[in-house]
Amino acid sequence: MPVGAAQATGITAPPPDDQFQKVTLNDHPGEPIDLAVLPDSRVLHTTRAGVVWLHDPKTGLNTVAAELDVYQHDEEGLQSIALSPGFGTGAKKDDWVYLYYSPPLDTPIDDPATPTVNEGDAPFTGTPADFAPFKGLIRLSRFRLTGATLDLRTEQRVLDVPVDRGICCHVGGDIVFDAQGNLYLSTGDDTNPFSSDGYTPIDERADRNPAFDAQRSSGNTNDLRGKVLRIKVGANGSYTIPRGNLFRPGTKATRPEIYAMGLRNPFRIELNRSTGELYVADYSPDANAANPQRGPAGHGKWTTIRKSGNYGWPYCATAQLPYRDYDFATGTSGAAFSCTAPVNDSPHNTGLRELPPVSQPNVWYSYGASQEFPKLGTGGIGPMAGPAYDYDPRAAHGRASVAWPRYYDGVPLFYEWTRDYVKAFHQDGRRIEDVLPSIVFDNPMDLEFGPDGALYVLEYGDGYFQENPDAQLARIDYIGRDGNHSPIPAAAASVTAGLAPLTVQFTSDGTTDPDGDRLQYAWDFNADGRVDSRRAEASYTFKENGLFNATLKVTDSRGRSAATSVRIVIGNAPPVVELVRPATGDPFAFGDVVEFEVRVTDDQAVDCARVTVDYILGHDEHGHGQSTARGCTGSIQTTVPSGHDPGTDDLTGVFVATYTDSGEGDLPPLTGTARVVLDPTP
Repeated sequence: MPVGAAQATGITAPPPDDQFQKVTLNDHPGEPIDLAVLPDSRVLHTTRAGVVWLHDPKTGLNTVAAELDVYQHDEEGLQSIALSPGFGTGAKKDDWVYLYYSPPLDTPIDDPATPTVNEGDAPFTGTPADFAPFKGLIRLSRFRLTGATLDLRTEQRVLDVPVDRGICCHVGGDIVFDAQGNLYLSTGDDTNPFSSDGYTPIDERADRNPAFDAQRSSGNTNDLRGKVLRIKVGANGSYTIPRGNLFRPGTKATRPEIYAMGLRNPFRIELNRSTGELYVADYSPDANAANPQRGPAGHGKWTTIRKSGNYGWPYCATAQLPYRDYDFATGTSGAAFSCTAPVNDSPHNTGLRELPPVSQPNVWYSYGASQEFPKLGTGGIGPMAGPAYDYDPRAAHGRASVAWPRYYDGVPLFYEWTRDYVKAFHQDGRRIEDVLPSIVFDNPMDLEFGPDGALYVLEYGDGYFQENPDAQLARIDYIGRDGNHSPIPAAAASVTAGLAPLTVQFTSDGTTDPDGDRLQYAWDFNADGRVDSRRAEASYTFKENGLFNATLKVTDSRGRSAATSVRIVIGNAPPVVELVRPATGDPFAFGDVVEFEVRVTDDQAVDCARVTVDYILGHDEHGHGQSTARGCTGSIQTTVPSGHDPGTDDLTGVFVATYTDSGEGDLPPLTGTARVVLDPTP
């Protein structure tokens, strides 16, 4: 890593937090997953349910750029989004946007007409014929962005990653590009960890669903899961293999796309285009303590990858922390795995038997205090690889610049989804420093520096598989050059739903400016990009049915602006969803069959087939989707998480009911949700 600007200039401490400001861009982001900042500072971001949102800083509007139909059992859906490395450049401007998503296919889903059976759950045991209907895939495709719309008709399919559906977990994916235009795609191990006592899931029993054996995926040289893939995309979505991947094209029992293998769930990766370094963070198993008969406690990892390699999963947590072989049929442990010469002898393995040696990560940590990396603190384990800032003097010295200072130039950021912080990793993680500790990062889901030099943040908030109250898209500006803050807008409406024509009174009461600057107001009530009123208080008559994000943009006298919006529903009321059963305080134990009843109140006829109930295993501050049922009534078989003590491991059973109405005629469909969290009985 090159010497950082801070060292070169003799600066030894980061700028104070009060020289930064967090500005909300979209506080209704759905269940947010990933973001991409366009060259003009517009922002695309995804939701797991398949929506691609577009934020326009010129107007403050948040509009839907696309909506994909996606498969959503357990953790699947729409994952990552990225821009082509040549986006917006060249004689013929590149306009490709890449998405990694789960197409519905013909995968079984729950039938509401059979409330005692969930046809969408894959069986835990059976025969290959029983498992075959749940063979699916997650697809990497690219689409053209035309104006404010992602044209789904222009899809070019690039790569399919086969997965086992209907069963949890670890199907995350992220997309980045290097300076040569090579595409890197991270993939999870697609393996159920909840019957392995929190250690390595290598269940080889003949009648067991293969989804309980990570040797078939992460440890398999002939499988795309649990990897970082590297390809060069060409015309029509075809691709070639760059030199330097882990296996040469044509090598028997290997996939040439593999750049790094032996990963569990590398949910976030980033690429430093200046140095070519790939930053990878990998999620941990759940064992709180080491077991001499099984292996180490759970460890999260972060590493700088400069060449292809194997990172050990499911045989080694790090190059110095091997797991022990384990026979799930007899419950007996074997020898410790070799991290210098790992061998994959699973009957589910379709690749090489002898694997590359395990590479050591730069940073590793468990739940308690780390002796090697004490500044990481304690808590859950949710490592996320953040970007390295590329300081641009032109952006830093522009009018009303929000670009971060030179101090962070070339320094990769690391963020912790469960611990709600961001760190700077100097010298490959050998020196760790807090980044803006007084600014809230509420379950940070994605970070990206924009062309304006500001840090864009997508926050998931506290909760599971829904739009949480604290979820948002935000931008963190550096204001230390002029000390000027952006305004803090507030907007409210006299009524938020009704039939057309509906006259609504709007107010900006509560809007403030930290510097006391004079403010200008711009209302766009119907999201057509035109200003409808420049008064602080205004009235507007909605003449057509629809869902409108009435947006207020406020600008101070020195050009800084921010926006907020109010949802107005004309002709269609949002459904009100209530989980009648289960209810908070109900007795509950993992392994129970939990009956559910959902009550929906709507201005349209309620169709119980549109009701979904997700069962989620809550663990610390995060959750793993286990099952999805459909219908107003039914039952869910909850799972027994082995290797956990519900009394000490902060485990909960979370049930989320969702109903989306039909959006009759030209009316957009609207969604309501309800959530119940059950604590297991002692």
